[in-house]
Amino acid sequence: QEAVMEEARRRLREFDVGDKFSRLPLPRAAVLLPLMERDGRLHLLLTVRAMQLRRSPGEVCFPGGKREATDKDDIDTALREAEEEVGLQPEKVEVICRLMPGIDKMNNLVTPVVGFIEDTFQVTPNPAEVSEVFVVPLEYFVKPLNYETFSYKTSSGYVTRVHCFTYDDQDHKRSFKIWGLTAHFAVFLALVILGERPTFEVDYDLDNLISSSENYFINLYASVYERKKSNL
Repeated sequence: QEAVMEEARRRLREFDVGDKFSRLPLPRAAVLLPLMERDGRLHLLLTVRAMQLRRSPGEVCFPGGKREATDKDDIDTALREAEEEVGLQPEKVEVICRLMPGIDKMNNLVTPVVGFIEDTFQVTPNPAEVSEVFVVPLEYFVKPLNYETFSYKTSSGYVTRVHCFTYDDQDHKRSFKIWGLTAHFAVFLALVILGERPTFEVDYDLDNLISSSENYFINLYASVYERKKSNL
């Protein structure tokens, strides 16, 4: 099992963007992608947003949120939010890297922070923010049983591919729908760590994942920023 974690650490560090994008003039947010090892396989922890939340109620996402003035960096934001939402203490997370950011519907620049947590971590969801917590094997995001895709046109006319996974959870006896930016991050994480070709189409050149993921982000950012400029 140590070998699984060690290999994942090694691959993730190759993709660490550090604070390369910290100067971009967009409001910032960060999410924690919590990885744990179970039965020799990596799993991702995900949350379901509480129904009373104004934004995206009942949707699956990673722990995270907007940057606050007191946060030193994106890692701080992700860890603080994870503690507030699911009771995960920052010292219980081994932070590995920051991956290529995404841009959400509100035009926040969202940085995914990857961290390892213990399989034995006892989740205490904050009911004001999170209704459920569940885990999915990482390989589900390259070899899903139930997958669909649709294209999404941003308001600037830029077209991107949206992944949508349906995961049947045995523990909760129900299905979870994982899509949008959350699915985008999960797919990229799985591609980085597992190095396998997915059973569906992705917007990357899999032989040049680092450069093509950067190009993907730059095009997305340019489409958002062009629109921002035209609003000024």
